[in-house]
Parts: sequence; structure tokens; C-alpha cells
Amino acid sequence: MPGVPVPGFVTQPEALTMTDTSVNQTLLSAVDAYFETMFDADLERFDRLFAPSATLHGLRDGVLRILPVADYRRLLAATPSPKAKAAPRQQEILLIDVASPEQALVKVRVRIDQTLYVDYLSFHRVSGAWRVTAKSFYIEHRFQ
Repeated sequence: MPGVPVPGFVTQPEALTMTDTSVNQTLLSAVDAYFETMFDADLERFDRLFAPSATLHGLRDGVLRILPVADYRRLLAATPSPKAKAAPRQQEILLIDVASPEQALVKVRVRIDQTLYVDYLSFHRVSGAWRVTAKSFYIEHRFQ
């Protein structure tokens, strides 16, 4: 079925690509802020990045864990950051799916201390700033 033209998008075979480079740059900056926050646990940046209503979901040892963002923040605050522990850093963007100038899904791989995660981050642009509104995580590997 042929695609319907959408203002601000260029249709390509099997993909929609944002042509608004300011949206792309601000989204990439938000993803970079996520990587930085996962490494240094800067709580001020965390508060700017995560929406207060955000929730985290993931399987840990086969059990679904649901964590409100406030609980996740407390966990970060109570634990030495990977940066403080001089832990290795690994991060990469695996996928960016921009649904609109206000909504995107970003799949990343990020090492946090001794754990390598694959995260799906739902972003919404609120008052001009990209905020993580949901995070779904998968533990890909644990380092010894």
C-alpha cells in the first residue's frame, strides 16, 4: 500500500525519515544525555531527562520488574556511579524511530557497571524538550 504524504517527512522504501534537522539534533542530544546519565548518575540531568510519570519495565531473573522513575532515581542516588567506580563504558544507538516531531522510540545498548542492557526508550517532546516517558530494559550480558 503506498504511503500517504506527511508534512515534515520524506517517504523512502520501508522508512519514514524526519527532514527537520532540529528535531533530529535535539533528540540525539537527549539520547546522549541518557548515556551520560547512565554513566555518571547526575541527578540534575536525570530530572531534566526523565518525565516525572515515567515507568521502567524489564525482566530480571525471569520476573517482570516495574519501577516508577522516582524509585529508579533513588536507586541511582544510593549506588556509586559507573564513572565513580571507573567501570568500562559501552554505548550505542541501535535504532531511532521518529513517529512525529513530538514522539520517538530509541533502542540503545548501554553498559551500566557490570551489566550490558538493551533499552527501548520512549521519548516525547514536552515544552520543546525530549523527555523519556517509558523505558523497557533487557539484560543482554553480565560481566564478571
